[in-house]
Amino acid sequence: MNIEASILKTARKTISLERDAIAHLLDLLTADFANAVSLIYNSKGRVIITGIGKSAIIANKIVATLNSTGTPAVFMHAGDAIHGDLGLILEEDVVICISKSGNTPEIKVLVPLIRRSKNKMIAITGNDTSFLAQQADFILNTYVAQEACPNNLAPTTSTTAQLVMGDALAICLLELRGFSSKDFAKYHPGGALGKRLYLRVNDLSSQNEKPEVSPTTSAKNVIVEISEKRLGVTAVVENHKIVGIITDGDLRRMLTKSDAFLHFTAKDIMSSNPKTIDEDAMAVDAMDLMETHSITQLLVEKEGNYAGVIHIQDLIKEGII
Repeated sequence: MNIEASILKTARKTISLERDAIAHLLDLLTADFANAVSLIYNSKGRVIITGIGKSAIIANKIVATLNSTGTPAVFMHAGDAIHGDLGLILEEDVVICISKSGNTPEIKVLVPLIRRSKNKMIAITGNDTSFLAQQADFILNTYVAQEACPNNLAPTTSTTAQLVMGDALAICLLELRGFSSKDFAKYHPGGALGKRLYLRVNDLSSQNEKPEVSPTTSAKNVIVEISEKRLGVTAVVENHKIVGIITDGDLRRMLTKSDAFLHFTAKDIMSSNPKTIDEDAMAVDAMDLMETHSITQLLVEKEGNYAGVIHIQDLIKEGII
């Protein structure tokens, strides 16, 4: 077997093992999962998630997912917790401890301290008879038969199972809270996903020049207007209403058709009934319209009057495309 085939064989085996482990989680779900979700949902506090080693990394990811979907969460490293960070835990917080074995030294020291504070505790563990499981109020079983590591040592399949269980928690809570796309945008104002949900056409078009000519403007002045405004286009406007559009492409095509080009006016060159969009429309809707019609700019209207131009480069700059 050549090296390429060997690599692909290993990759497929790894993916298959992790796929099967995730599928097995379906059989491990019990009423404890539903009760754990209800506990968090009805809690007036936060979710404190702790772990050690690779489980701590997974805990961080679950914290991030919960925070971004409407459930306040804080990461607490299990090692740091027993050296002062226990002060993070407030009276009404719910604690989630993540540990594959549930029997690590840090967990055995930490768990009794949490129980002493009388906070409710959820265990995400692959060993439902472990010290952690016995002390927890609810157990989310993430047992895996085998790690993807050929030595069955490096946390691989087990951490994938932990991550999936955390995602299941987050999505159940999201649905209970009725967390909407608008809520998501509120928590992600700087990200590309958030921008797709809150950025409006006017937010972008208002930053651009506003190229505009009348139907009687000479071809020469049309060229000047397009060149100066640097958007590759100008609106043809009469009584504040859009009556046409002229693009760089329109100018080039007209040049190839007639030697009397400079005697033309905007009305002779323009395309009637151009694609337009209201300034209050979502920027993502502008993107869809451009993609549908294979164009790179749209004329923007406000209450039926010409208001400016939005260009595909505006969308690319904001990360929407």
